[in-house]
Amino acid sequence: MSTALDLDAVLADRHTRIVVCCGSGGVGKTTTAAALALRAAESGRRVCVLTIDPARRLAQSLGLVELDNTPRPVAGLDESAGGHLDAMMLDMKRTFDEVVLAHASPDHAAQILANPFYQAVSSSFAGTQEYMAMEKLGQLRAQADRDGRWDLVVVDTPPSRSALDFLDAPKRLGSFLDGRFIRLISAPAKVGGRGALRLVNVGIGLVSKTLTTVLGGEMLRDVKTFVNALDTMFGGFRDRADQTYALLKDGGTAFVVVAAPERDALREASYFVARLDSDGMPLAGVVVNRLAPEPAAGLSASRARAAAEALEEAGRVESAAVLSLHAGLSDLAARQRNLVRRFTAGHPGIPVVTVAALAQDVHDLDGLREVGVGLAG
Repeated sequence: MSTALDLDAVLADRHTRIVVCCGSGGVGKTTTAAALALRAAESGRRVCVLTIDPARRLAQSLGLVELDNTPRPVAGLDESAGGHLDAMMLDMKRTFDEVVLAHASPDHAAQILANPFYQAVSSSFAGTQEYMAMEKLGQLRAQADRDGRWDLVVVDTPPSRSALDFLDAPKRLGSFLDGRFIRLISAPAKVGGRGALRLVNVGIGLVSKTLTTVLGGEMLRDVKTFVNALDTMFGGFRDRADQTYALLKDGGTAFVVVAAPERDALREASYFVARLDSDGMPLAGVVVNRLAPEPAAGLSASRARAAAEALEEAGRVESAAVLSLHAGLSDLAARQRNLVRRFTAGHPGIPVVTVAALAQDVHDLDGLREVGVGLAG
């Protein structure tokens, strides 16, 4: 039997320094992260929320004209408890640029930033968004440790086609940039000693010829230039992946898996729960959003549907439509609750909280507060 997830206790615990909201796309993850951040700030925490969602409606709900890679204060909060809230939206390309500028010499940084292959990798390579979200998290946590501006960072992770992409991305990107293939095409002259050089050059020549045919000569030169300029940073990407994992596994981090009462979303949530457990990462619990409200008791779906048919035959179309709507909502509510029961039965001991679907989209702080009340159970 699953216990109720007490998110207020998670947010109130001063040892909790990071809350990571993760899950598949379209389940209300961004809104959940924003609502948790607002609730924590109005309870006295100094919070920064990092979102990945570029939709303007989130910025508007936080009372901001825009969100970008710089944390911006959110106005209109109840700050009587001493808390405050900053919000920002991940700029993947800019964050990658910041990494290069921070960890390469000025000359190498200029070479890297101007390189066409780098520009492609930093804006569209698979896993870059997930990696940069965690890179930005590390930056925010380091700043919080330095100046105490925040005591809690709430992260809205990127929506992924697979629930495992987010956890795998840091190491996947680090392995790509530090891989043998990249080193082979960038520095063939370093292979072997003087005696083996003649033989090796024959093989390298064949490899280079093949790669030139497949990739094109200009792209291959861009890759070589990019990797040679990154040479001083190569170990850093893998080190950073290790640091990111250590940060996520820290006792001050709490993962909140967000789902919707739908078969696919709950299946993704199951994958996340299992993966977090296997990696030893701290799971606070699961949020199931947008649960349809149960219609008024006393009128079952079957009775409502039968009455609707009788009324329609009698010409009372509007009354029949109301009863048909009631029947449909009853079926939906029953189906969703059955899915949630099956999920909790399959994950005994995992705390779960369900949040009722709102009548309208969240478009202001009051809407986020309403979501926060639902999250508190």
